This record gives sequence, structure tokens and C-alpha cells, in this order.
Amino acid sequence: MTTIIISISLIFVILGALISALAALGILRLEDVYSRAHAAGKAATLGSIFLLVGVFLFFIGKEGYANMQLIIGILFILITGPLASHLIIKAAYNLETPSSKRLKQDDIPEHLKDKKI
Repeated sequence: MTTIIISISLIFVILGALISALAALGILRLEDVYSRAHAAGKAATLGSIFLLVGVFLFFIGKEGYANMQLIIGILFILITGPLASHLIIKAAYNLETPSSKRLKQDDIPEHLKDKKI
């Protein structure tokens, strides 16, 4: 049974590393701050959570106990990653940071454009 749990944890760690690498590539390759924050907020959060879940399962399989600090870390990243990304995008929008040329329309209603962070 421990071999199965350790194998599943290895799969989670590899997937987390691949998703984090793709997030880093997205941050480097994307054009504007809005797209980069999207890559950092979504993919990096998912990659980090997969890495921590893999380590959590490894501790269960190898040592036989659940590490609650990893659960707290997973919840912390789950909450703060997308929230930080949203606040970066909102701050860039309020500072009127230019977007890429491919953006066709602004979907934020007029009555929300004057609201500051």
C-alpha cells in the first residue's frame, strides 16, 4: 500500500513541477501585465498545490502520519495566490497600464471604473 501512495505522490510532484515550469514560461512569454498575472495566479497556484499535495502524500506513505503544516500551506496558497493576482490586475487597471494590442473591448462597467482598490 505504501508503494502505491508514494507512486501517487511522485506523480503529483512531477505534475506540480511541470505546471510551475509552464507558469514560469507564461510569465516570461506573455505580453502584458494582465496576461502575466493570470499565468502567475492560476498556473503557479495549481503547480504549488500539486507539489504540496505530493509531499503530503509522501509523508503519509513513508512516515505514516499526516503533516498538518502542509495542509495549512495548501490552504494558504489556495487563498492567497488568486487573490494576489486579482489585486495586481486591479492595481494595474487603476493605474491605466496599457494592455496588449489584441484586447478588443473593456468589459468593466462605467460605474466600477472610478472605484479604487
